[in-house]
Amino acid sequence: MDHGMTGAGGATAEFILSLNAGSSSLKFSLYEAGDEPREIAVGQVESLGPNARFKARIGLEQVEDDLGSANHHVALRAILEKCETVLQGRPPACIGHRIAHGGVDYEAPQLLTPEVMEKLALLEPLAPLHQPHNLAAVRASIEAFPDALQIGCFDTAFHRNHPWVNDTFGLPLKYYDRGVRRYGFHGLSYDYITGTLARIDPELASGRVVIAHLGNGASMCGVLNGRSIASTMGFSALDGLPMGTRCGQLDPGVVLYLMDQEGLSASELTKLLYNESGLKGLSGATNDMRALEASQQLEAEMAIEYYTFRARRELGALAASLHGIDGVVFCGGIGENSAAIRARICNGMDWMGITLDARANTDNEMSIGIGRTKVLVIPTDEERIIARAASRALNERAMAKD
Repeated sequence: MDHGMTGAGGATAEFILSLNAGSSSLKFSLYEAGDEPREIAVGQVESLGPNARFKARIGLEQVEDDLGSANHHVALRAILEKCETVLQGRPPACIGHRIAHGGVDYEAPQLLTPEVMEKLALLEPLAPLHQPHNLAAVRASIEAFPDALQIGCFDTAFHRNHPWVNDTFGLPLKYYDRGVRRYGFHGLSYDYITGTLARIDPELASGRVVIAHLGNGASMCGVLNGRSIASTMGFSALDGLPMGTRCGQLDPGVVLYLMDQEGLSASELTKLLYNESGLKGLSGATNDMRALEASQQLEAEMAIEYYTFRARRELGALAASLHGIDGVVFCGGIGENSAAIRARICNGMDWMGITLDARANTDNEMSIGIGRTKVLVIPTDEERIIARAASRALNERAMAKD
């Protein structure tokens, strides 16, 4: 296989590394920079800790390896070592990072300077499952590649300009001014889906669309003409839909009760709401939707029924926020792959013009609706959104040098 890569005019291509860091994994995509970045490797280091494992497609080859003990620093080194067949001694010129929370300050990709990193670290309590690990990957990247551009892309940015009524809570306004507001998440996914819609169906893209990003983390977003109007997630990534291990919408009185009557501390509540609830808590077994669908246990069916009921409820609420609906798009691991979950969510929604073509849905086709409201399945690609931002940053740097 020819790994030599050249850009326009025969110039050597620059590489972009896109990183998506979680508590137990480091996902990556490696791109050749360009107007539309070209993916040349994709994979992850999973099970960070004593038994980490590397899995990736590099060029045309599938690569797997046991790494032993690994943290984010070790995982990043392993990614670069495994990708040397395509890098050929040339380090990435820009590393783009998915960062869960950008707060009120950041609504566009940002160069990750020390000052910006300090501000982002202050947001860790708002996204404790994601933000600390996102920033750990940034620090590892800066240490490994001090000369590379480090770009942060924020999951909250897509929602930064939604209407005030969908941005606030019914609390004294002084708390809103202090940053207690609805931020929304999964913005990189929504950015990709709205961009894809604009390309494949401009008429629908200019209309009223509900996008359902359904995975271990799950949310839905009402979009009007490509702009976020309302999101199921709010101040934190706990709100809205039940998720793999997160509770979703919860009466705040429940939290007060658990503190006052059950004696749970803040750390115990955090563990309960983030790690022990959702599908895992309801089923008493697992957060894996595939395992729940295959299970014969009553609790598994109860968990699925609650999950799909809440999605139907939010679908109706988002349509009301949009003053109607023209289309629904499913994405994310569950949304893209589970025909049964899509069918259960859409069941009984004919009054909204949502009717599925059972065969198209079962076959995972892109267009699965036969009613007046279009229903689509579009695989999302958050890493490509990051790569595009990184490529723009490289172009801006090149122009500044000219």
